[in-house]
Parts: sequence; C-alpha cells; structure tokens
Amino acid sequence: MHKPHLLLLPGLLCDARLWQQQAADLADRAHITVADLSQADSIAGLAEQVLAQAPAECFALAGLSMGGYVALEILRRAPQRVLGLALLDTSAQADSDAAKRARIDLMGQAEEDFAALVISLLPKFVHPAHLRDSALLEVITAMAHSLGREVFLRQQRAMLGRIDSRLGLVQIKCPTLVLCGWEDAITPLTLHQELATAIVGAQLVMIKECGHLSCLEQPQAVTRALETWLQRLPG
Repeated sequence: MHKPHLLLLPGLLCDARLWQQQAADLADRAHITVADLSQADSIAGLAEQVLAQAPAECFALAGLSMGGYVALEILRRAPQRVLGLALLDTSAQADSDAAKRARIDLMGQAEEDFAALVISLLPKFVHPAHLRDSALLEVITAMAHSLGREVFLRQQRAMLGRIDSRLGLVQIKCPTLVLCGWEDAITPLTLHQELATAIVGAQLVMIKECGHLSCLEQPQAVTRALETWLQRLPG
C-alpha cells in the first residue's frame, strides 16, 4: 500500500506532543513528520520554513489552530505539492480589531508572568470537563513551558499579522477535512461551517465533549476522522 507523506502542524504553544496519539495510530498509513512552528514571527515565514523542510514528494497537510493558518499559507504558495488538507480547530479569517487587542493584551501578560498566563489559557484550550484531567493539563502546560515566553510572543506576532484567507478557499481542490471540537471556545463551530461551505467537497466533522485542542482531548475521534480523510487522497 502506498503511504503518503503527512505533515502535522501544531498550534500555539504546542509541539509534537499535540499529535502524539495520531502520529502513533497513523504510522502504518502515512510517513509522518511534525513541523516546528516556533522559529518565525510571521505566518509566511513559518510556511516557508515548513516547505523548506518538507519532503520533495507531494504531501498531505494537517494543521490545528495556528497550524491551520500555516497550512492555508502553504497551500497558497505550493498548491501543486499538497495532496490533501485537514483543518482542525482553526479559521480562515484574520483577527478582528477586538481580537488583535486581546492578543496584544495576552502578550503583555506573558511579559509580566508567563506561568500565570499559561494557567489562564487552560479554560480556553479545553472543554470544561477536561479541566479535571490532570494528565491532559500536564501535557499542555509542559508543551507551553518547553517552548516558553519568547516563542509565545513570536507566534502571537505571526497570528496578529496573518491575512484573511476566505477568498482563496474556493480555489482549494484537494480532499479536505474540516474538524472542530463542538465546544471550541477559541474557534467556534460557525468558523468551521464557513470553511466547509467554501471549500468544494470538504467534509465537516464536529466532535462532542471537546474544546480547542481536539487532538489531545478526543484523540481517538480525531484519528478516525484523519483515517477517513487519508483514504480520500489520490494514490
């Protein structure tokens, strides 16, 4: 069986641990690489870094949250290299003025007390029921502290400057999965309905009892959705 290359793109303050269950479960179906999105301070710069490290062959892309923004930028720059697209807990919209102000405020909080900021983000990242899952919260906080304040600030600057991607969605021709946690407080369901409506043939999957970090909160459901999507890729 042909195994495609699959690039997994993490979100804000996340690393390969975000995708650990999917990487393990899908290893028989794809050659998997988790990108490092910690070095550039623009979405364009992150996309260029991923493309420079990507396999020479065509590949599938899956991005969560900020990783989704980078995936859309990669598709703009190199559509001929992308076999399929999975957008998880993300949006095609640029920040509104209010969102920009909130992001700048978070950057100020990070400068003052990064540890406290990480704790304050947890209720936004996960479903309320998962705030009692100490093992899950430990993974999230460990990723955040491994990356640290300077990476957080770079990633926030990247997201502040991102463009609106909605006009280009109609041009996406590859098999596309749009997935979100039903109770995602950061990128709610309506943003995913917008994505799935605009991208021809996109499949929309909504996962119950799940917030923004779907890969960690409901790993088996996310893996099943990715397996179905991988089966749709051109062979």
